[in-house]
Amino acid sequence: MDNRNTGFLTGLKHELIGPPDFYKHVLIVAVPIMVQNAITNIVGMLDNIMVGQIGTDAMSGVSIVNQLLFVFYLCIFGGLSGIGIFTAQFYGKKDFRGMQYTMRAKLLLAVFITAAGTGILLLFHDGLIGMFLHEGGSTGSIEETLHQAKIYLNVMYAGLLPMAVSNVYASTLRETGETMVPMRAGILAVLVNLAGNYILIYGKFGAPALGVVGAALATVLSRFVECFYVMIWTHRNTEKHPYITGCFRSFRIPMDLTRQFVVKGLPLLVNEALWSTGMTFLTQCYSVRGLSVVAAFNISNTLTNVFNIVFLAMGNATAILLGQELGAGRTRTVKTYAWRLAAFSVFLSVGTGVGLFLTAPLFPGIYNTTQEVKLLAAGLLRVSACCMLLYAFNNNTYFTLRSGGKTFITFLFDSCFCWAVAVPTAFVLSRYTSMPVVWLFLIVQLTEIIKSVLGFILVRQGKWIHDLTEYSEQK
Repeated sequence: MDNRNTGFLTGLKHELIGPPDFYKHVLIVAVPIMVQNAITNIVGMLDNIMVGQIGTDAMSGVSIVNQLLFVFYLCIFGGLSGIGIFTAQFYGKKDFRGMQYTMRAKLLLAVFITAAGTGILLLFHDGLIGMFLHEGGSTGSIEETLHQAKIYLNVMYAGLLPMAVSNVYASTLRETGETMVPMRAGILAVLVNLAGNYILIYGKFGAPALGVVGAALATVLSRFVECFYVMIWTHRNTEKHPYITGCFRSFRIPMDLTRQFVVKGLPLLVNEALWSTGMTFLTQCYSVRGLSVVAAFNISNTLTNVFNIVFLAMGNATAILLGQELGAGRTRTVKTYAWRLAAFSVFLSVGTGVGLFLTAPLFPGIYNTTQEVKLLAAGLLRVSACCMLLYAFNNNTYFTLRSGGKTFITFLFDSCFCWAVAVPTAFVLSRYTSMPVVWLFLIVQLTEIIKSVLGFILVRQGKWIHDLTEYSEQK
């Protein structure tokens, strides 16, 4: 073989494949996140199946509300993630005072987003739910679906604040490499949720059968359990996490650091808000084909979320590991780390994609719904399975760019792409063609190829490599 080719292959192997110790370190961070997400999503799937046994209208109503709450959850995630970039780097530098500032900023932001989100939902819930209600097919009643959605949402309000506070603590623990505690909290919460659903939806052990209200009550209870667990554990383990001692005696944050939080964090918050609303609008585009499509996407998303846990956990691990490397000043090796993490994530997604494709024809049969909905759901699942490689690479690219604080680039890469490419494609095809919804969904997902090319170029350029931990104590 040509020496030049041999040299190229050797260099490529070095760049994409790391030593065993590298993967051990990655898995120590990623596996607890995978386990927590797996349990959360599997129990969420069981919850969904339980609600699905009530009927298609109840399932669709809950699905619509969860699609709206998805925007709130992503706003919390985006806001905390922007500040979390600094947390990971401060931890890499062992700057515990800096970590206190990030905790304070996270809590203040979480409370603000919760108040804003609750206000919007209280004022506009009828119109927001109504966007997804369209006649079409032979499945479902618009009036009953709206009713089920509203009674479910009325209970879910109570769980928004504990969910936000829980994420403040859990995200900080993960950014320090403490992934086991959030995992245990998540496991406890989903077990409470699962037991609560069984008892309250169907009226077991002498409890009343509350249907979707029971499902909402169980979810809210699980939010409080998770929140109390991570808070109590963190404040009782000050030797491991010294930054928590006196963290909230005041809420002072240096102005210089506050400006950095805003400059770096605001694009991530806006990005997650726009991306999640973009995903919600995509669902609304598909929903114009009728309630059967809403039900099918609910079933499809439930199983897809279970199989997505691997590449999503790898994205979180990428943000944590690259952030710690940058904070510790090891900027020369961080790019190689990024490519190895991306390659590992894509490799793992091959197995999950195959598993999802094989499961696709079987899973919809569990639900108490029509054959029309089951066939649509199976087709949507197959599309998601075939696109798993694209999802994995793009997710890893997003977290790589984010780790160095290039949040405006991630804003352009993520939400701007969604609104500039995916949303117009779905809007035009859903309203001006009679294309079957499965083919429509496939075309929209394949636009991710463009995003993959852009992501490859951005990571390769290396402009995202940046240390963010310098700040002044000036008020």
